[in-house]
Amino acid sequence: MTLSLRSKKMLEKQGYTVATVEYYNSFTKRKHDLYSCIDLLAVGNGETLAVQVTSKSNMSARIKKIENAPALPEMIRSNWRVIVHGWWKNSSNRYELKTFEF
Repeated sequence: MTLSLRSKKMLEKQGYTVATVEYYNSFTKRKHDLYSCIDLLAVGNGETLAVQVTSKSNMSARIKKIENAPALPEMIRSNWRVIVHGWWKNSSNRYELKTFEF
């Protein structure tokens, strides 16, 4: 299971409707995120979440990427919660989640 799918399933269990807004361009062989920094968009519970999904070890790079995104101020002004999900395997070989919110 991919990390994005793991985050999507977790958010759906929390009552959100989740859309994957990252897509793969087969011509360029690259993935593209919404506003260059968002993988999942979730609505529900009276709010909108913009989620970037990565490994825990790569969270700082993704946080910097979002901080430099031109759309970040407008997302925050629009009352979106902008979150980074960082996944890692613990000593029991189970996935755990660390979150960072702007």
